[in-house]
Amino acid sequence: MIITRSPLRITLGGGGTDLPSYYEKHGGFLIAGAIDKYVYTTIHKTFTPELILKYSRMERCSDVAEVHHPILREALRLTGIHTGLEICSMADVPAGTGLGSSGSFTTALLKGLHTVRKEMAHPERIASEACQIELDILREPIGKQDQYIAAYGGLTCFEFCPKGKVKAWPLRIPEETRHQLEDNLLLFYTGRSRAASSILRDQDTRTRANEADITDQLHFTKDLAHRSCEALESGDLPGFGRLLHEHWQRKRSRSAGMTSPDIDDWYQLAMENGATGGKLIGAGGGGFLMFYSEQKPALRAAMRRVGLPEIRFQFDFEGTKVVCQ
Repeated sequence: MIITRSPLRITLGGGGTDLPSYYEKHGGFLIAGAIDKYVYTTIHKTFTPELILKYSRMERCSDVAEVHHPILREALRLTGIHTGLEICSMADVPAGTGLGSSGSFTTALLKGLHTVRKEMAHPERIASEACQIELDILREPIGKQDQYIAAYGGLTCFEFCPKGKVKAWPLRIPEETRHQLEDNLLLFYTGRSRAASSILRDQDTRTRANEADITDQLHFTKDLAHRSCEALESGDLPGFGRLLHEHWQRKRSRSAGMTSPDIDDWYQLAMENGATGGKLIGAGGGGFLMFYSEQKPALRAAMRRVGLPEIRFQFDFEGTKVVCQ
């Protein structure tokens, strides 16, 4: 049996500039952090010539052409595997909560399928193939950050070049600053999931139509990501927290589905109880609220009062990997 895992992620700056509709014209820049919450896949050979696929439902197919799940179908096709496997997936956190689970699933699956074929696959290859499946073949209106941060892991900067090349390098953050950042970033679950594609499709359509307001928003987001990078690498964590707040004030106006009265109330409560800044992780509309705070007991108590559970995490520096084979 082959077991693989891919980390989920948080975005520290630049989210939205990784969509082709933006970076193909202007170039994108983003900082992301992989966290120790994972999507897992298990793969083993069957005794019969069929595919047995277990996720939120179960499929039994005699050939890859019959597979209903689009990512499973296209990953099998891309790796040239048509039958004879049982594949199961599971995750530490529900899908649709803004932590990049689709990209993590795709990268974990590809790592496993390449391992079945006895092929070495560098993180760049895994991320590129995952993007090929989700963006080029399935035409999802999403960006590239989820696939790349899942594959690489760590605290990583990504530059998305107009011709499609992605450059990746580690955030140059001192170790003590990294530990403080890890301690002072808090994630709270809103209890609501949503499909990121609906919000991102609106951004994608407006960007391709050259609407000035959305383009200006994304220019601002990219500039903010560079400023966040400078703050983190210089050890100015309170300054980074203030940039999170500045980013959220702009992000919440990007789309009508970005926030809600409850989310706005929870955010304001956090700011009144020790948060320096924060934002919704992912495209918006639900999922996880992330805050930077150096007054964690007060913030945690306030969030408990309104029923928002905390998910504690550490950064993951291994990326997509084979756990067992």
